[in-house]
Amino acid sequence: MPEFYMYWISTALLSVLYLASAAIYVTKRDWVRQALAELGYQASYLIPFMIVIKVLGPVAILSRVSVPLSDLAYAGIFFHLLLSGLAHIGIRKPAGALPAAIGLALLVTSFMTQNDARDMPSPYVQAAAL
Repeated sequence: MPEFYMYWISTALLSVLYLASAAIYVTKRDWVRQALAELGYQASYLIPFMIVIKVLGPVAILSRVSVPLSDLAYAGIFFHLLLSGLAHIGIRKPAGALPAAIGLALLVTSFMTQNDARDMPSPYVQAAAL
């Protein structure tokens, strides 16, 4: 039973983190463009793409229309958070990596407890638990 609550709490917090980030990308576009430039990314075309991804990832996990799609969203979020944290560490601003580290902890908790809370199990959770 604790895994059920761990899943829903971690998934809800991860979703809030991503949806709040998408809202920041929409409302503070210039600030986001400057922050990306500080990380070495001059591609302003990434902003609309990331807004869509930051909304669709949590939607895919929460709705669980398809288990493979949900697992793909977990993988995409994992790589995004990992690369985001490493980008901040790479420019010697480890404090900027804190949201990514928190997100990774929430993501791992959500992924590892999803089969305890969902009717359709993910085959990858058993493989990761071995």
